[in-house]
Amino acid sequence: MSNPSLTQAEAEHRAALLAVEHYAIDIDLTELPSGPRVRCVSQVRFTCGEPGAQSFVDCAAEVVSAELNGVPLPPAQDGRIPLPGLEATNHLRVETVQAETKDGEGVHKAVDPADGEIYVWTSFEPDEAHFVWACFDQPDLKAPHQFTVLAPPQWTVVSNSGDPVVTTAGAARRWQFPATPPLSAYNTVVNAGPFHEVRREVDGHDLGLLTRRSLAAVLDRDADELFALTRQGLAFYGEVFRMPFPQRRYDQVFVPEFGGAMENYGCVTWSDSFMYRSAPTPAERELRAKVLLHEMAHMWFGNIVTMRWWDDLWLNEAFAEFACNWAAERATEFTDAWAGHLAEGKLLAYLADQGPATHPIRQPIHDVAQAMSIFDAITYPKGASVLHQLMRYVGEADFATGMATYFARYAWSNTTLQDLIDTLGAASGRDLNAWRTGWLETAGTDRITLRHTGDGFVLDARGPDGPPRPQVLAVGAYRSDGGERLERTALVQVEIAGPTTPVDLPSGADLYLVNDEDLTFATTRPSPFPTATALPSAISRGVAVATVWDILLTGEVSAAEAVRCLTGVLLAETSGSVIEPYLTLAADVAERWSPDAERPELIESVAATCRKLAEHPDQAQVALRTLARTAADLDEVTWLRSRAGDDVDLRWRALARAAELGGTVDADIDALLGVDPDPDAWVRATGVRAASPDPAVKESVWQAVVVDRSVPINEVKAVMATFWRPGQDATLAPFAARYLELAPQLHRGGMTPAMVFANRLFPLHGVDEPYLRRAETVTADVAPVVAKYMTERIDIVRRMLHTRTT
Repeated sequence: MSNPSLTQAEAEHRAALLAVEHYAIDIDLTELPSGPRVRCVSQVRFTCGEPGAQSFVDCAAEVVSAELNGVPLPPAQDGRIPLPGLEATNHLRVETVQAETKDGEGVHKAVDPADGEIYVWTSFEPDEAHFVWACFDQPDLKAPHQFTVLAPPQWTVVSNSGDPVVTTAGAARRWQFPATPPLSAYNTVVNAGPFHEVRREVDGHDLGLLTRRSLAAVLDRDADELFALTRQGLAFYGEVFRMPFPQRRYDQVFVPEFGGAMENYGCVTWSDSFMYRSAPTPAERELRAKVLLHEMAHMWFGNIVTMRWWDDLWLNEAFAEFACNWAAERATEFTDAWAGHLAEGKLLAYLADQGPATHPIRQPIHDVAQAMSIFDAITYPKGASVLHQLMRYVGEADFATGMATYFARYAWSNTTLQDLIDTLGAASGRDLNAWRTGWLETAGTDRITLRHTGDGFVLDARGPDGPPRPQVLAVGAYRSDGGERLERTALVQVEIAGPTTPVDLPSGADLYLVNDEDLTFATTRPSPFPTATALPSAISRGVAVATVWDILLTGEVSAAEAVRCLTGVLLAETSGSVIEPYLTLAADVAERWSPDAERPELIESVAATCRKLAEHPDQAQVALRTLARTAADLDEVTWLRSRAGDDVDLRWRALARAAELGGTVDADIDALLGVDPDPDAWVRATGVRAASPDPAVKESVWQAVVVDRSVPINEVKAVMATFWRPGQDATLAPFAARYLELAPQLHRGGMTPAMVFANRLFPLHGVDEPYLRRAETVTADVAPVVAKYMTERIDIVRRMLHTRTT
């Protein structure tokens, strides 16, 4: 990470000079069972448009040897190997060693604590392939990649192209994969280990699911659902994009110690935290379905057609996030996907877009280090919401036609924003340049309100700095059914093109809901303020909840009022997509936003709601999870543990609350470790200890998570959620100070650790306004990705402090 980051100017110059024809990459994994090293030989065939010119190849691994056209090259400097005296056609050979396979970039060796088996995965976004082998690590130098992997004989190796030729090579096995289509370096992958594998032939595709052996039972439990979703997704995208996925084989590999999921062409890598150890809740199943569909959408958005530079990252991520909700709603059982999107991602996007770290969806990106800072709620959920708006703006049929044309025209090449805008504009017959400027190149959130005039209704709309963006939205009119429910009597869709827009609504309604159906990305104020529980659908209730969230963020409503709204919605809600997110939000508001004097009462109101929901069998699981977080005392914790039965997940959650309340838990931890089949149960035990108010116990957890980094990156969020607990301010204050000391090193290990640690280590309790001002000064001396996430956390904690004290 100390090497200079590739700039856009350097990338453009190199792309104008060079064309990469082919990579042949030999990878030797045979040392990993006893050591840390991965050895590679990268051979690159490329042309140069100006013979005699010079350039460089990216390589941050240890270089053993490097030759260009048979001539030894000078040593690498700052992660780059100079390439002098280029010929019209060139052959580069570089032999490398990557020994940082625990905390380094690009490749990771994980040891399963259950059985000692070793698994290795690679992950390269945005530019981490060159930490493993020499390559031209920028998105617009695409080329076929041909991998040959030497691995221990009991291992399975998977890569992008599938269908390898496997032969014996002494005490190892050699896996020779056919060449991929032209791919950017960051879209390539090699995963290896003694996997448990399940395969199925579906609609002409060879589908594979792989995970570590200790999770075989979990994969077998969920394989039918995952295969069904994969089939549904491939069929939906193939039809709407008029381009079936062009490769027969499609693998999904669930690996330990991985953050999130990565869309490698033909071989998606997942964190195996998505192998839910307990039976998944409705919201967990929907999340996993949408992650599956998101990564699958990248086969088209990102792999087949790739952005030219990172300023168009949204072409990948926003489209994949939009497409996963589109596909889930249209092709799977998860028909409330957009309501789930609103309840989770979009609420985070509203917060981010109104804070100091907001940015346009598309913005100039000077270098790759800056690109790391935009994998965020603006690029993902706001971008997805904006594309949902675009589809409504041009019409779904024209949108699909435009996308099909786009993929047919630009397959296996690189594009810019204007390429997409021109294609969609031609398909719809609309000039989309004003739409592009307003939505993609302007930061901030529109505000839309409904006003009754003597002649009817008008929408008043304003953008972040002036007129509103062009957009389509709907207003719903609701009447009381004579009881506690509202019925929609009209839904009027309008196009906003200026500050005021007439709306033909019936008079005399009991409620007018602006942005009904959630068609646009804007904050609203309904008329009158709604009782969200009375609204008839998950999406209309979600729009009302989003309004309450916004007025909490702006300090217009108290934590008590927000909790009252959320608990009311929860008692009326029927959609499994949103019950769990709303329970989490209600508990967050009660714990983090409330004044000290009010906090116990608000936490108890959330707990009371959980008790009522737990009376319904289909809601009991998620209700008891949140009750474990908010249980009033150790007696209720004891009751929860008795209620848990074989639900090991609930038993861990109840034990964490017992630790937080000062209970003695060491013997219970040992007992639960003895019966939990999860190979990562030790992490749950760490999370229990993290909740303790004992400073010595907090210190041991901090050492494990922050100093030793022994907790897998995908588990840091859960452990730190129990670490930063309300009412422990005096104990937590020293760790808050240590966060600021550590901030300059939080980027160690690459983009994903930087994002996770900057976010999850930031203190939520035990801080005050002077602390936040000190944190702001620290952001000047940290990596851009860390500064970005610190700035966001400073903003939200400042909002929390304001609400706690007013």
